Amino acid sequence: MSTQPSTPAAHRTASLERNTAETRIKLALDLDGEGKSAIKTGVPFFDHMLTLLAKHGQFDLDVDAHGDIEVDYHHLVEDVGIVLGLVVKAALGTSAGISRYGHAIVPIDEALALIALDISGRGFLMTENAFEGGWIRDFDLGLLEEFFRAFAMNAGITMHIRLLSGVNAHHKAEASFKGFARALRDATRVDPRVRGVPSTKGML
Repeated sequence: MSTQPSTPAAHRTASLERNTAETRIKLALDLDGEGKSAIKTGVPFFDHMLTLLAKHGQFDLDVDAHGDIEVDYHHLVEDVGIVLGLVVKAALGTSAGISRYGHAIVPIDEALALIALDISGRGFLMTENAFEGGWIRDFDLGLLEEFFRAFAMNAGITMHIRLLSGVNAHHKAEASFKGFARALRDATRVDPRVRGVPSTKGML
């Protein structure tokens, strides 16, 4: 894994290649980007969600992922979450100067998603009324919970995702990803008033 030191003047970047018997994933991230993306996972709906993440988080994100999708999408989706979490953690470095907390409430028609997160060093995911049942073409909406859990545990981020309303599966997923993007953007941004790591413990 390569990483660049976190300073307000420098872009915070990291990349990782992870290969298993089930998936092969290359991912590069710039937390201080412009929302550019190049996403290729072989799963069109998942590509769409990751593109939304980059655009609405103002992250530059490249993902080249291959997996045993002829069996199921589960391995690929979960492993992309793992790699994204590791890369976010690496790009943050010591997390000195960041805001640490972020939240967003995002509507998509009838769907309304609330996302709150804390870059705490403690990976945890709590969902409510979020991804129970529903299909988007051949994509099981429940796989998104696996993605977010893998991300949270490997990034060391506490995440809460609540669907306050929603009927259409696509709308619920899109509201969740856009809210995730905005919350992560706020939590990772450099705050010039923050000196050192934003914790009384002196570390996250």
